[in-house]
Order: sequence, then C-alpha cells, then structure tokens
Amino acid sequence: MTMTMQTSEPRAPVLPRDVAMRLAAAEYERFADTLRALRPGDWTRPTECPGWDVRAMAAHALGMVEMAASVRENYRQLRLARRRGGVFIDALTGLQVDERQHMTPAEITGRFVTRAPKAARGRRRTPGFIRRRVMPEPQQVGGRDEAWTIGYLVDVILTRDPWMHRADIARATGAAHVLTAEHDGVLVADVAAEWAARHGQPYTLHLTGPAGGTWASGAGGPVIETDAVEFCRALSGRGHADGLLAIQVPF
Repeated sequence: MTMTMQTSEPRAPVLPRDVAMRLAAAEYERFADTLRALRPGDWTRPTECPGWDVRAMAAHALGMVEMAASVRENYRQLRLARRRGGVFIDALTGLQVDERQHMTPAEITGRFVTRAPKAARGRRRTPGFIRRRVMPEPQQVGGRDEAWTIGYLVDVILTRDPWMHRADIARATGAAHVLTAEHDGVLVADVAAEWAARHGQPYTLHLTGPAGGTWASGAGGPVIETDAVEFCRALSGRGHADGLLAIQVPF
C-alpha cells in the first residue's frame, strides 16, 4: 500500500506549542549527550542514511541547529541550497555536511552544545504570523509533493529530525539510546496520530518499549504490534515496510 491521503490545506502542527517547544529543548540536550558519549572510532561508522557516517550525520544536525539559531544563517543556507538545485532537502543537507567537513568530532560536539540552546530559543520565539506562512518549497513525502506551514517545520520536523538521527547513531555505534514516556512517548504519539490521519483506514496499533502506547480507530483493520522506534523507522522510509506501515511520515 502506497496511497497517502491528501489534504488541500498546508500541513500544520497539532501538538500544543508549549509541548512542542519542551520536546525541542529536551531533544537537543539528548542529542548533545549522545555526541559527548561517542568514542573516537564511532565517528567513522556508517549509518543507515546512504553516504553518511556518524560524523556526517552530526555535521548535518549541527547545520540544522545553526539554521534555527540565527535568522541570518537560516537565509544564508537556504540561498546556497537553492543555488545547488535538485531536490531541495538533499541540497540543504549536503551543504551542511560539506561546509563542516573540516571540523573535528570535538569541534562538532562543542559547537552543537553551544548552539542548540540558541536554536531552541529561536524556534520558541518564532511569531505566529511567520509560523502560519506556507514554506516556499513543496516537500516530498511518500513520493508526492505537499505543502507545509513554517510552523510544522519549526514545531515538529526540527525535533523529529534529531530524534531519528539519535536513533540512527545508536544503531550504528551501539551507544545508549535513552527513551522515556515523558519525552519520546509524546513524540511517538504525535507521529502515530499523523500516520493515522494520513492513511485514514481502520487500525489497531500497539507500540512496545518506553516510547510505546496503544491507539485504534474503526473496526476490521489490521492489528500492528511493533517496537515504537522501529515503527517510526518504518514510517521514515528506513528499511522495508508493508501495508499501513508503508505510509510515510516525515522526519
């Protein structure tokens, strides 16, 4: 199954703003803790993102927090990424990795630790009239273009992105993957709600682990039971997924 329900309205955040900003600040802290705990040999380990080792993934994460921390840096990266052409998100992430290729792991970690709190503040201070605007570039999800509000990017995607990459790094290196119901469980519940809205089919979903929970809608649909992180990995397009798990959700 590859069909995704389409909406004529640009995608906007559903999470209450205070919850979204709490998740943002906490996820930056957890990502920083993950970088601090890496051993020297971990930085060159390959990840599940094609062409990226752990160091490249961390460089991308740093590029994203520097965008969020500074309006000037945001515009600079957007301008240069558009000049590169091609799929915009690939151009942007490629730029972030390329520009930080000279940095050592210690420099990447130190810079992330310094800039992440500023990124959290910058996101929190984004005014409503900006958040309601539609992003100029359409975003491709599940092979289809869709419109996002800036608020969806700021409140949701900029937290899901480091969250998923923290899982990627843990899988690549064997590093501890800290998961709690109060943080990861809230983020996963938001993903599950968006996934359900995207497919619109009856289902029963039981996710296991510290970030898990149970959700259902309608009758006669499939019963899906899996680990909460594996559920999100499937929806992100990592690995192979069938049925309703093939409905992609952006991270």
